[in-house]
Amino acid sequence: MTDFYDNLETRDPDQRQAEQIKAIAHQVAHAQATCPAWADILKAVSAVDITSAQALAALPVTRKSSLIELQKTTMPFGGFVSSEAAPLAYIFTSPGPINEPGFDVPDHWHFARALYAGGLRKGDLVHNTFSYHFTPAGVMFDNALKALGCPVIAAGTGNSDMQAQSIAALKPKAYVGTPSFLKIVLEKADTLALDISSLTHAVVGGEPFFPAQQAFFKARGLNVLQGYATADLGSIAYETPAQEGMVIDEDVYVEIVRPGTGDLVADGEVGEVVVTNFNPHYPLIRFATGDMSAIMAGQSPCGRTNKRIKGWMGRADQATKVRGMFVRPEQVADLVAKNESLVKARLRVTQVNGQDSLQVLCEATVISPELTAAINDSARSVLHLRAEVVLQEVGSLPNDGIVIHDQREH
Repeated sequence: MTDFYDNLETRDPDQRQAEQIKAIAHQVAHAQATCPAWADILKAVSAVDITSAQALAALPVTRKSSLIELQKTTMPFGGFVSSEAAPLAYIFTSPGPINEPGFDVPDHWHFARALYAGGLRKGDLVHNTFSYHFTPAGVMFDNALKALGCPVIAAGTGNSDMQAQSIAALKPKAYVGTPSFLKIVLEKADTLALDISSLTHAVVGGEPFFPAQQAFFKARGLNVLQGYATADLGSIAYETPAQEGMVIDEDVYVEIVRPGTGDLVADGEVGEVVVTNFNPHYPLIRFATGDMSAIMAGQSPCGRTNKRIKGWMGRADQATKVRGMFVRPEQVADLVAKNESLVKARLRVTQVNGQDSLQVLCEATVISPELTAAINDSARSVLHLRAEVVLQEVGSLPNDGIVIHDQREH
């Protein structure tokens, strides 16, 4: 039995890059021809010109807010579902509200690799506590477990007494759900003096997985790995037994961009996760997740050769109000673009004597009073606010992806 779900996980990196760029060009042409929303968004794009990562990076970024607005006028999916899609099997509704389609296609949300990396194999009984109510997580994992050949206890959320009793009686090998609920169920089993030692593996997600939780599970002999996914895209990346970052799933192409833009950042720099999928039923192209992460150097010791990300590192949608005016990451990007000497900038918002105070911290290749004055002018025109400009040396700002740091007490 192999350690890998399929041969795609161990492809030569250059081969993967070439094959995925070719697949993205095909996906763009398919989306333009069969999805009204993409035909409009990508009307200026020629699919045959997408021959490199740089060419892909020139395409517009699409955000979830676009789905919300388009779905208001074109129900239920805003024109993003292909006219050639498989028959619709599910409609989910996430906060926003955003409607997401589901299709009865084997491993439609491509979670099988994450589950396989987590130690699940054909015939393993799995206790699924992700919600089956409105949100797609329960069905997403159910769909992948079916593709793996794993029978599922369709537990859903809540009722920790019954969850613990079910595990003790049915003796599943694995749990899928959030890490916080796994801890609740384990502690409930302790309280009820139930033997749930059959549970040796877990794949968790849906929330941050904190070091204290990881230590708790490890002390109990549980092998718990985490995945990173969204309702729109399915699996994006997953932890492997090496537990060094998260390997990007083979069914998506991930870019990291400066928040508020579509501009790629260097590997290792924190930015917003932007994903292009290869799903012909529900194409999503340069789809901004709103999540922050960074590409890690090197390959995973587990033997998988795709790039790795550091996992979830916060949210990119850092908009806030200063003196009654919204400031957004896109404005910070505009400010940098207006001044060739600027490399990076971030806004720091504080309160002094009950009044909002705004600083523009800038990494600059040149530090001079003339540049400070020029950025002051740019800040007034772009932000529509007075701000104190502070020039700093290149590399002095933290590598955390934050472009608007609101330090006020809320």
